[in-house]
Amino acid sequence: MIHTGERPYECPQCGKRFQSSSSLLKNQSIHTDEKPFRCPDCRKGFKHNCTLIRHWCIHTGERPHKCGECGMSFNQRFSLICHQRTHTKERPYECEQCGKSFSDRSNLNRHQNTHAEERPYKCG
Repeated sequence: MIHTGERPYECPQCGKRFQSSSSLLKNQSIHTDEKPFRCPDCRKGFKHNCTLIRHWCIHTGERPHKCGECGMSFNQRFSLICHQRTHTKERPYECEQCGKSFSDRSNLNRHQNTHAEERPYKCG
């Protein structure tokens, strides 16, 4: 097969174009609430099989992503990448208001609430 870059399959919902009909079908599932892939242990549903496989590590205890620096293992590659920043001191997420930087986006988001008038959490 010659790769021409042509994308003849268009999603009628969002207009995105794809090289294969299977990619179009995968995209179309995001426009519905259908979750056909079920975890055999907890019955949680997922839109994609790869997401189910990643979730299943919770039940099996499998942690295939190992840090070469300290040996810690993680069930998701993303978790390993975030962890590795503790060794490299990398802080790629910077607050646009004050310049403070963070190793992961969730900490940046939490920090940005300190600049807002509105507080998402209240003391009991």
